[in-house]
Amino acid sequence: MANTELESTKRTVKGLAWFAQIMTRNKRFAPLAPGWKGAMILLAALVCPIFFMQGYFLIGERGLGDYLTGVVLFMLAVALITGVLAGLLHWAKRMPTRYVWLALASFCLLIVSFIGPVQLMLATALSMVAAFSLLGAILFRWVTGAYRKAKTIAKVTAVSAALAAIAFIAVGGCWLASGGNAELAKPYRLKTMKPADRYPAAMENPAKPGPFAVKTLTYGSANSYRKEFNAKDSLVTRQVDGSAFVKNWSSIRTHTFGFGPEAMPLNGHVWYPDGAGPFPLVVIAHGNHVATEYSDVGYAYLGNLLASRGFIAVSIDENFLNTSPYDDLFMLNVLEKENPARGWLMLQHLKVWDGWNKAKGNPFYGKADMSRIALIGHSRGGEAVSVAAAYNRLSAYPENANIKFSYNFGIRSVVSIAGTDGQYKPAGQPTVLKDVNYLALQGSHDMDVSSFDGASQFSRIRYTGSGDYFKSSVYMHGANHGQFNTVWGRTDGAGLGNKLYNIAQLIPQEEQLQAAKVLISSFLEATLHEKKEYGAVFRDLGHAREWLPDTMYISNYWDSKTALVASFDEDADPGTTTLHGGRLVGEGLKEWKEEKVEMKFAPAEYGAVSLSWERAPGARLPSYTVVLPGGESGIRSNGAIVFSMADRDDKKKASGKNELVDLTIRVEDKNGSRAELPLSSAGSLLPMFEGKIVKWPFASALPIKEPVFQNFAFRLADFKKINPSFQPEQLQKIVFAFDKTDQGTVLIRDIGIRSGSE
Repeated sequence: MANTELESTKRTVKGLAWFAQIMTRNKRFAPLAPGWKGAMILLAALVCPIFFMQGYFLIGERGLGDYLTGVVLFMLAVALITGVLAGLLHWAKRMPTRYVWLALASFCLLIVSFIGPVQLMLATALSMVAAFSLLGAILFRWVTGAYRKAKTIAKVTAVSAALAAIAFIAVGGCWLASGGNAELAKPYRLKTMKPADRYPAAMENPAKPGPFAVKTLTYGSANSYRKEFNAKDSLVTRQVDGSAFVKNWSSIRTHTFGFGPEAMPLNGHVWYPDGAGPFPLVVIAHGNHVATEYSDVGYAYLGNLLASRGFIAVSIDENFLNTSPYDDLFMLNVLEKENPARGWLMLQHLKVWDGWNKAKGNPFYGKADMSRIALIGHSRGGEAVSVAAAYNRLSAYPENANIKFSYNFGIRSVVSIAGTDGQYKPAGQPTVLKDVNYLALQGSHDMDVSSFDGASQFSRIRYTGSGDYFKSSVYMHGANHGQFNTVWGRTDGAGLGNKLYNIAQLIPQEEQLQAAKVLISSFLEATLHEKKEYGAVFRDLGHAREWLPDTMYISNYWDSKTALVASFDEDADPGTTTLHGGRLVGEGLKEWKEEKVEMKFAPAEYGAVSLSWERAPGARLPSYTVVLPGGESGIRSNGAIVFSMADRDDKKKASGKNELVDLTIRVEDKNGSRAELPLSSAGSLLPMFEGKIVKWPFASALPIKEPVFQNFAFRLADFKKINPSFQPEQLQKIVFAFDKTDQGTVLIRDIGIRSGSE
């Protein structure tokens, strides 16, 4: 037995030694080496041009010297980091260290070149490294004769693998080059859902140029880093110290722009009416983009329109706060906490305008109506406008109360275009605005701010009961992030990462700009020019059906004339209303709960009641009842019941074949008299829109739907027409009866009573 065990041990040792020889590239396996060399050559030939191209997209605007310096330094940094990693893997001897080094470096460079959704970045980089390595290895071995004496099966395997790699590369290349899938179902188009006979023409097209000739000029701090702000007829502004509002401003950024955070310039493009005035003042702030590709000029379409219609429009320059890969050492030393500075700078511009408006001899003396001001912001600028409106009423900077504020400008209206939310919270608190008009615009195919963040700020607008204000949100199918700015365009990312997105599904930029002009112009006409008829556009988009592009929309609305009954934000008790003394009662429901609304990537800040039902024969009718508190209600006969609702069924597809949810709205007075109307009499509850922003077959790699609320209003007088015994002033119950659609799930929030119907 001892000899047998000894022989067995010897055989085991010999087997391990043979395996070790394979793993350490014994000379008998030397023919493999040329394959690795080929893989390295072809991979380097692929990756280097791609990365140099991406480098041009990111920093090419800076000039040849900065471009070459930035690209080469970044490549050296990647080579150093991946070289260390390759060295750590060297012990395994499974692949040549030099190849591992190059493969890791290539992977990192490809990740940077295809910035986008994490899953797609990884898949793209890994597949390109693998496919080109395989093809390079086989071709090199073939050219150097490694297969001359190989067996037929080895040759067939090599040829098959090479053809598979070529086919994969060809298909992948076509996939990257394509714009994606252009098919975009729109069964609930505006003109389909809003028949013309219900909306007689009562207003002129707000996107049509107005009666004023438009004049332009620029203003800027002396010796601006951009010549257009120091033109012959430009007005001169002083620099301002914004160092308290930003962190980590690099010396390279100072060298690029010619100033540090303590000397920020006040630069702006102005479009103004040729007239006596005074005219309302509108200040526009762009969002984050490559700092050296200037974003402020991308709103000329708005500036020209608004000036022709009697507004002074200003697009301000905040590009020096934007992402700059060169100045930020390719994200290793980024500018931090610049969001407060974006809002603060808007107020600094308003201080300049206030001074000009009071200075005799200035071209704008007496021209700007500083009691009628609107702020418009896009992307991070869409959050900055809320920050500015909040700072406008604060006594000091929340992060440093030694910095005193005393603005108190007449900011009446705020517009957020695809705005971010929550990137900055004053003193750690969400930004809450009071008694201001607010409009939030968002596209379903936004590839940057992919979830409707503006809806959160919408939920935090508060009305105290004094003044006439409203807030509205409009969600537009097929719109992206960048097409609201003519510089940014159809691509929401930087460089080659855009090739991962389904650009083909976007509506044309002309249509997206048209929608922005219609909605923003209507909003400003209603809130600054006080042409109240344009407010109807936001209560019901059907009033703009002839002006807006014919795609799908979901809109929401609330005004200061409305008394809140239930917002579902106040507590965890599902049986109580926001209005003290009210009750909420559910019957026969499959699900009844109050929750934070689940958006694409995280729960929103605002809540809603989630109601699910599934009707069965003989079972109790599912319903949800709002019982108003007793006592004097103050409800008027010409008032209206209002609420916001969203279809929560995420299984529906926008094919037009699905049944739209319908239900009955029933009212009951204190005497028991009832009347009811179908939900559909006030409008159709639209399903969640699909926003497949990445290409097939990865369309579902990211969330494609989220609930967006739309407003409904039912005039109490209409219920009285149905039942003359019903007394609107004695309203006691509002019932949502789920009697028309067999099953479904809806979200409801912001139930209220409007004091007067429009």
